[in-house]
Amino acid sequence: MAEGEKPNLTAVLEFQRRNAERLKKLRDLHTKRNEARQMNYQAVIEEEKSNKLPANWEARKRRAEWILNDDKERKAAQEKGEDYDRLKMLNVTAAEAEKLSHRKKKKNPDQGFADYEQATVRQYNRLVKQIKPNMQEYEMQKEKLGGAFYGDRNTILHGLHKDSKDGIDRMVDDLEKQIAKREKYSRRRAHNDDEDIDYINERNMKFNKKLERFYGEHTLEIKQNLERGTAV
Repeated sequence: MAEGEKPNLTAVLEFQRRNAERLKKLRDLHTKRNEARQMNYQAVIEEEKSNKLPANWEARKRRAEWILNDDKERKAAQEKGEDYDRLKMLNVTAAEAEKLSHRKKKKNPDQGFADYEQATVRQYNRLVKQIKPNMQEYEMQKEKLGGAFYGDRNTILHGLHKDSKDGIDRMVDDLEKQIAKREKYSRRRAHNDDEDIDYINERNMKFNKKLERFYGEHTLEIKQNLERGTAV
């Protein structure tokens, strides 16, 4: 019996060893499958978040990071007693300097006649350029709001931000300057009884005068033909 049991015992041990290896491989595959499932789930969540973000979110983020980095370098140069603007220009090539100069000339150009929408856009761009951000307050707001700082369309910011007194005062001062400037260009002109009446109200009169100022010389012949009745 002892001699017959040895082969059986060896076969049993070999079977147990192979079975243990199979179970180990199965557990490893199960673990890898769970890891891949979690990674896929995280990737889907990140893709969904990126799809909900504004189209220019990456550009806004890069711009904010560039401002922070530029501010740090400027402070470091001031501590060393160096002129940061001069140091920065030393690293600009002639081609880049020419490109920047050309871009400044093309920046927010006055195209002459424009409708109210274009005038509003130009005013908005001009006001935005005048803003000087407080980077210390920017960092505090970024730390306070966390993920809501770069909010998407589903982020509710109501109650998270409170305007400072200095910010409100700056807004009031800017509005008063706009009103004072507008009054200079909105004063009532003296009415000329000899002028042709080609308007229905004061706003339409201003609009027609603006058309005449920019396109009058190009439409003079057409207008004369219409008055003589010889227009084709």
